Amino acid sequence: MLTRVKSAVAGFMGGIMAGGSSGGGGNPGSELPMKFPYMRPEFLGLCLDEIECSADHIARPILILKETRRLPWATGYAEVINAGKSALNEDQACCEVVVARRRPMSYCPPSTPSKTPTAKRRNSLPNGEGLGLRMDDNPDSEGLVFHYWALFDGHAGSGAAVVASRLLQHHIACQLQAVIEILRNVTSLPPTVLGEEPDNNPYLQGNTPGPHRALTRAASLRGAAGAPGSPCNTPPPPRFFTEKKIQHESLVIGAIENAFKEMDAQIEREKQVYNITGGCTALTVVYLLGKLYVGNAGDSRAIIIRNNEIIPMSTEFTPESERQRLQFLGFMQPHLLGNEFTHLEFPRRVQRKEVGKRMLYRDFTMSGWAYKTIEDEDLKFPLIYGEGKKARVLATIGVTRGLGDHDLKVHDSNIYIKPFLSCCPEVKVYNLMQYEHGADDVLVMGTDGLWDVLSNQEVAEAVTTFLANCDPDDLHRYTMAAQDLVMRARGVLRDRGWRITNERLGSGDDISVFIIPLMYGNRQP
Repeated sequence: MLTRVKSAVAGFMGGIMAGGSSGGGGNPGSELPMKFPYMRPEFLGLCLDEIECSADHIARPILILKETRRLPWATGYAEVINAGKSALNEDQACCEVVVARRRPMSYCPPSTPSKTPTAKRRNSLPNGEGLGLRMDDNPDSEGLVFHYWALFDGHAGSGAAVVASRLLQHHIACQLQAVIEILRNVTSLPPTVLGEEPDNNPYLQGNTPGPHRALTRAASLRGAAGAPGSPCNTPPPPRFFTEKKIQHESLVIGAIENAFKEMDAQIEREKQVYNITGGCTALTVVYLLGKLYVGNAGDSRAIIIRNNEIIPMSTEFTPESERQRLQFLGFMQPHLLGNEFTHLEFPRRVQRKEVGKRMLYRDFTMSGWAYKTIEDEDLKFPLIYGEGKKARVLATIGVTRGLGDHDLKVHDSNIYIKPFLSCCPEVKVYNLMQYEHGADDVLVMGTDGLWDVLSNQEVAEAVTTFLANCDPDDLHRYTMAAQDLVMRARGVLRDRGWRITNERLGSGDDISVFIIPLMYGNRQP
């Protein structure tokens, strides 16, 4: 088993090179067509020659947004390819302004949007401002506009990341369709039942004085007027009338969560007809009606830097952070472990000579540790093994949430890993309207290539210092700040590899960074 584990880790980390060498992020051995060709982010406006030059693993040139181009809110962007881990840059990025038009939910397309898509992309304006549309200015007056930023970090090929970067925003728009009218009506809470006015909801009537006040349980059981069996013709009120009050932002959160699930399901379906390799993490930011919704499935990260304060806007999902969820699944469905793994965690591999002795362990019910008597079953390989960036699920993968990976198996076995991977994001909300933001207040999004070598504090200090030395009227300053951040994380190539400050090891991974100035959010309608 130990040999198999070593082969699995080497194959997954080093063998990615072969998986990404087909030019389009596909499986070179597959005869299926590509869903989308491999490209760098569309907004960079690169030609094929520039894309080829950017794939230099020795020079590792940093790509930035050209001065002639602008993204919504004057967003800055920079990226760099890895130091040889894979032939292609497996990160993908997307930044768009999307219009979600009112349609019945059944209209949502299960695949690529048609030529008249529900989610219509709008081009950004030359100066990066004025990108928000008022609802009554929208060509379709029943639509909603949202701003969208996303980073996708691929593994075992770039196929899933490329597909998600093209389609996830359309799934979000699709999920928002059914609740457009509710979101526009900010004066009323969302109805529990669609089409039912909140004031006519009998479950709420018991909370208001007057003749419609609901009866107590005792009165109802006695057959009082209006109770079941009463001769009175008054419609019987419900026996219980307590009801949760759901806020509008919860509908947006639900739409983003369902969009991730639909995107994952689409990748699974279309793998039957298209060559879509690997999987990817996904970090998205949606600006809608004055709030930022940050959805994360994976180990990328987003932070807000406001008045020198750091506000984390995402949580990394790794084998260690999700240990209890994974162990619980292994405990409840042991067949998923293939009789080769144990859901229990030990400080190290258990040796046969330790059977019968008492050893530290923990299961899904525990955050601490205890002792148990070692049995033969405990000699199996742990479901979660390793620490930090070396921690792996089923000795194979180091992230526990994301899209794709439907065919991923433990090396040389029929044990599928997908059941342990979740496509569901955690969504955090930031109300932009609650604060006045200055020119140096930003949201930083980055793939793990950035955060593996720089802490939140180091990133915040670097961005704040750089922006303070720039002309506040220069809209390109955020791209230059993103470039500086990527350069700090990549480091400089020396005799002993890529090095950053204090001779620390630089990032050899793909690095992608968005820097989003928050002051533009305060200017949106």
